[in-house]
Amino acid sequence: MIANFFQYEFLQNTFYTGLLIGLIAPLLGSFIVVRRLSLIADALSHVTLAGIAFGLMLEKKFALGFITPFYTGMGFSVVASVFVEQLRRVYKAYQELAIPIILSGGVGLSVIFISLADGFNTDLFNYLFGSVSAVSRGDLWSIVGITIIVLTVLLLFYKELFMLSFDEEHAVVSGIHAKRIHFLFILLTALVIAASIRIVGVLLVSALMTLPVAASIRLAKGFKQSIVLSIIFGEISVVAGLISGYYFEIPPGGTIVVTSIIILLLAIAAKRLGLNLGRRRANQ
Repeated sequence: MIANFFQYEFLQNTFYTGLLIGLIAPLLGSFIVVRRLSLIADALSHVTLAGIAFGLMLEKKFALGFITPFYTGMGFSVVASVFVEQLRRVYKAYQELAIPIILSGGVGLSVIFISLADGFNTDLFNYLFGSVSAVSRGDLWSIVGITIIVLTVLLLFYKELFMLSFDEEHAVVSGIHAKRIHFLFILLTALVIAASIRIVGVLLVSALMTLPVAASIRLAKGFKQSIVLSIIFGEISVVAGLISGYYFEIPPGGTIVVTSIIILLLAIAAKRLGLNLGRRRANQ
């Protein structure tokens, strides 16, 4: 694989993209988990699927080659993030309702557009579960741009996002514009989900944003340490998924998720082992 890596551009595109996704997905996922919005990734990913199916339909029915499914999926995801924020304002006492509403709409639109695009095909399968060979150089540069945006926003608004994640009432009293930060955060989530679909797949992208974070929470002693560990676990999962996907000729999304689950189980076991050792020492 190393020799082929320097020979084939698609392997370089996939590997670099995977490293970027392994960075930004758990990084943003750390805030998503703390804010108890884990299901938002599922909702937006299903809307992204609708956008991808819409793009495939345009390609098949109208031969609009300049409109790629990657960008239509991203557009649908961004628009859905706006609707999520609007619905959270409408249902102030039941803000979690926004997520199943958007998820249901995404599933419904996906069924319609997939049917109009004459059902499942290889391209759609790659978007669903990820692909080692589907990342173009244009996709790579788009994901580089998204990574820069995500890192820049998180660096600029880390304090505000941290306060909103742990104590929203105190953050509002302190003068933070909660609605603007919420909206910006949801937009970032939509972009990261759209960026991740090439490698992980639409149906599995939420796992990469939550499982490494779940593992890091068991081991970390603070929020910043949790972020660092989640990124490390995310990168390990992505690299393992890409290598296995290349050698076994299977979609990398599945092995990325399985690797993340194995890391999570090891983290849980390590935590329990540490607690048991601590109790024995205390008893002695």
